Amino acid sequence: MSSDAAQAYYDDFSGWYERERARGYHAMLDDIELSVATPLARGGRVLEVGCGTGLILSRLAEVAAHASGVDLSPGMLAGARERGLDASLASATALPFADDTFDLVCSFKVLAHVPDIAGALAEMLRVTRPGGRVLAEFYNPFSLRYIAKRLAGPGKISDGRTEADVYTRWDSPLVIPRLLPPRARLVDYHGVRVLTPAAFMHRLPLVGPLLGRAEQLSVHSPLRYFGGFLVAELSKLPG
Repeated sequence: MSSDAAQAYYDDFSGWYERERARGYHAMLDDIELSVATPLARGGRVLEVGCGTGLILSRLAEVAAHASGVDLSPGMLAGARERGLDASLASATALPFADDTFDLVCSFKVLAHVPDIAGALAEMLRVTRPGGRVLAEFYNPFSLRYIAKRLAGPGKISDGRTEADVYTRWDSPLVIPRLLPPRARLVDYHGVRVLTPAAFMHRLPLVGPLLGRAEQLSVHSPLRYFGGFLVAELSKLPG
């Protein structure tokens, strides 16, 4: 998939992107990802790769000394800039920052759509200072989410497009270490969406809150390796 095609996909997606993000399943995902990222962002310089409309970046900016974001889509960036965020147009594989700039570099729900994922990870590590952290989220085939996606098929992201219109990859915890660049030390994994069989369950009055609580408890549990979204926490070694 060319960068122009990916840009067109996300520009189209930007109109629907926030429709369900403030409640239920999607809000739960954001809250869990932020529970992992916020302690690492506090008081530091932060970059989010693929910041979208800035929903996560805006909350990290509340605790960081400085927060920046990049995205491939002008449509997505318009939303981030409306929030007053420092967000610029750039590809994950060519970040417009100097080496060793950030204390934390994070990317959620983006890397799975980057064909050159190893190049993106190398760029994220390059702009991280030695001793800093990278949070890289992968789509995990060892998960209920993978099964649900295979059964339900691609979802709609706009009136004219579905998820099938974008490149998507699935990388298990057995594969991820082979994708990491030199000087990347794998610190741990954090599991997101470990127990949810279907997103609609988070809209159910009694089931949703209980399932959300169970998901929070699963992030650092032995079950974390089965997270549909698997966040690899990396540390940059001195070079």
